Amino acid sequence: MKIETTDYQIAPLHEQEKVIDIIQQTEARLAELTGSPITLIAYSKTEGEKKL
Repeated sequence: MKIETTDYQIAPLHEQEKVIDIIQQTEARLAELTGSPITLIAYSKTEGEKKL
């Protein structure tokens, strides 16, 4: 999958240990429920325009 947009950027989560821990716990729980590995990607909203 390719996502091309300037509306979102990868969320800067360095030094956000609690947030990262919650994401990892959620990934693990979703993997248990689905039976497949799950990876969550955190994006933050930007002021950019969408690419076509």
